[in-house]
Amino acid sequence: MRVVAGELGGRLFEAPPGLDTRPTTDKVREAVFNALGSLDLVRDAAVADLFAGSGALGIEALSRGAAHCTFVERDRRALRTIRENLRQLDLADRSRVVAGDAAVLVGGLDVDIVFVDPPYEFDAWPELLRSTRAPFVVAEAGRSLDRVDGVAELDAWEITRTKRYGRTWVTFLERTGNT
Repeated sequence: MRVVAGELGGRLFEAPPGLDTRPTTDKVREAVFNALGSLDLVRDAAVADLFAGSGALGIEALSRGAAHCTFVERDRRALRTIRENLRQLDLADRSRVVAGDAAVLVGGLDVDIVFVDPPYEFDAWPELLRSTRAPFVVAEAGRSLDRVDGVAELDAWEITRTKRYGRTWVTFLERTGNT
């Protein structure tokens, strides 16, 4: 895998071994971060990469100017890979790696943007979004979040963008004033 753009553009990093992790492709990361760049949301932001896997989303955010990233992952092999990627890319001082359940830990994170890329069978979106304190969420899923039971009824969130990239749906959600 490679960092798409920013200060680390072109640098390589690893994905965890095995088939349990589905890293975000370069094409999807490029599209997501181009859209975020047009909204001027990443530079100097504190971000979280939930269900981090390889850490691709958080690493891309750091490369594009995010001030800090908290990586949350529970798989031991993925945690080792994230830590090694951060060491190799010299990003450890702008990062924190947390071992645990992202859906539980998200409520304690004080960040500007949350990247959520769980396994496609993940179905606790309403609960995760209710727990999230960040004003902006970028969600990757196997379907559009406006088709997930319970998400459309969440008054605190507005879906502002949904785009499909092959099997992956990317949804941008912004917090409304109705918390």
